[in-house]
Amino acid sequence: MKRLLLLLPALLALHTAQGQFGLKAGANAAVLDGKINESTRYKTYYHAGLLYQYKLIGPVSLQPELLYSLQGTETKSDFENYDTKLHYLTLPILAKVSVGPVFVEGGPQFGVLLTARDAGTMLVSAPGTTAQYGSTSRQVEDNFKKGDFSLCAGAGLKLGPVLLGGRFNAGINDINDVKNVSGVNDAKLHNRVFQAYVAVQLGDD
Repeated sequence: MKRLLLLLPALLALHTAQGQFGLKAGANAAVLDGKINESTRYKTYYHAGLLYQYKLIGPVSLQPELLYSLQGTETKSDFENYDTKLHYLTLPILAKVSVGPVFVEGGPQFGVLLTARDAGTMLVSAPGTTAQYGSTSRQVEDNFKKGDFSLCAGAGLKLGPVLLGGRFNAGINDINDVKNVSGVNDAKLHNRVFQAYVAVQLGDD
């Protein structure tokens, strides 16, 4: 993973007529999908960061990005109503094909969990006691694996230096890391994120 994180600065150093820096930001519609109850819902968050588009041949480019991405889900039932927020540093490495102003993109994404928090109304009593619910906020990094691997696919328009795009990121690995003896808490959670973004490229096309 460390070697992959070093890839983006190396490519940025190759800023020539064949490549362009860019800044991007946008909205996330995220959920944790898996063997979980139906009360989990998509929640709107955000992402922001850098991109570098390096032209390979003809309409084909390589586009690595380095993004801060807030993801997670909303859990809502008759008893609980809270948000799970997962803060990631993500590195998509995308193949991009452009035809006129239209482009499509796809490839893998590697993510590192920075921090995680549950906040809202949830069960606060200890196991084996009478169920009690209350408003609370707690760090939950230990409930999730530090690494996340996703596959990404998207499309968009290039209008001069401005990119308008949409993308879907499908988590491949189970990020749940809650452990107990019986294993009944293995919810097999996967990140699912729809992204809409605006980017501005710098330099010559």
